[in-house]
Amino acid sequence: MTPAGSTNELARAYTHCRAIAKREAKNFYYSFVALPAARRNAICAIYAFMRQADDLSDDESLPREERRSKLKAWRTAWSQAAAGASTSDPIFLAVRDALARFAIPLQLLDELVDGVAMDLDRTPGGEADTYATFDDLYRYCYLVASVVGLVCIRIFGFQDKRAEKLAEETGIAFQLTNILRDVREDAERSRVYLPLEDLEAHGVALDSLLRHKAAAPPTEAERALLASIASRAEAYYRSAAQLLPLIDRESRPALWVLVTIYHALLRRIERADYDVFSQRARVPTVQKIAILLAGMARMAWARFTG
Repeated sequence: MTPAGSTNELARAYTHCRAIAKREAKNFYYSFVALPAARRNAICAIYAFMRQADDLSDDESLPREERRSKLKAWRTAWSQAAAGASTSDPIFLAVRDALARFAIPLQLLDELVDGVAMDLDRTPGGEADTYATFDDLYRYCYLVASVVGLVCIRIFGFQDKRAEKLAEETGIAFQLTNILRDVREDAERSRVYLPLEDLEAHGVALDSLLRHKAAAPPTEAERALLASIASRAEAYYRSAAQLLPLIDRESRPALWVLVTIYHALLRRIERADYDVFSQRARVPTVQKIAILLAGMARMAWARFTG
């Protein structure tokens, strides 16, 4: 039996993670609400873990080498906690419990941190951080997004092994959407996630993206480049539609909400004719709430007919 003190400590840990998710998860949190409590707690814990790793990697007030050192120390602390060492870190406590509760392989969390660490590997010579081919970018997207999907489906629940590949590809769809949305912000940080082979195929110079003025619309060549990435993302969203019926019935509304919000973001980028420079694409809060309400209705129906 778990000691009462430990039970209270774990409850506080999950409360801490829920607060982080509510504050930071601009798109994810709406889907979390559509989950039953235990699954919602676990998802919030995983999100808080991701957020902590990202924050360590992206803290540009620190030199890259110092960020790398901090991330390494954090990762060591997590490995010790995951192995059963005593920890007071509420995120580690909640994630450790979630991994045990939903049989999530520790390797998936390790891969997630591997992906975050990739952003700290500077291109030789101090040039922009880039990916040569789509295969290279796919590996990055797998580590930072598909792995999250593979964790999530274990919390959602599934029986059919096909769900794993479909979750991987759904993660690719989400990350490609993020990349399109963040082209301008990433370029300002000397990061270009659009594959260099795609830039070359569309006649777009790397320097033109790095120095693109925010107020200037994309050139026709840049629009064609961005449209090609959007087309890839659309293909991967078809995997999300196939994944939905393979997830446990009571979790499907949450996945539906998440996919619907992310796909709506991609469609807003498409409708803006790929002008991701003038302003950052967003799904309005009122639309997210409408999607959430539809998801909650789906959850109520699932419980009623389950």
